[in-house]
Amino acid sequence: MPLHLTKIAFGSESPATLRRWLESQNKTNGGIGEARLTTRYKPKREPEIAGGSLFWIHSRAIVGRSPILGFQENGQGRYWIRLEPVLIPVIRTPRRAHQGWRYLEDGDAPKDGIGDSGDIDELPPLLVKELARLALI
Repeated sequence: MPLHLTKIAFGSESPATLRRWLESQNKTNGGIGEARLTTRYKPKREPEIAGGSLFWIHSRAIVGRSPILGFQENGQGRYWIRLEPVLIPVIRTPRRAHQGWRYLEDGDAPKDGIGDSGDIDELPPLLVKELARLALI
């Protein structure tokens, strides 16, 4: 079972803007089929992350995931987290904010949602939180 990472979707106004940013990274990086996030340190548990995903936190909930392709030194003393440039919706799960990234065990990872999140991205975060609490999304 792979290990995953969690990260705050800093600067995203909604999951829809996060999705657009991820998709735009494919073009920005020369169409190589990946988005890149810069991090200061490579995870010590990198071998366990093979086949894992980066789970995105927005408005105090995990809202989606992007499969991790790997890690690469960027030539400036830092590393890239290489991601597939997609946001796969998951069943929203409450999660506190944190700095940087954190590990997430496979058994604790939210399950994928059904289909595209569609209009849910446009709902107010407090309403989405309440719907998730009621297990309606």
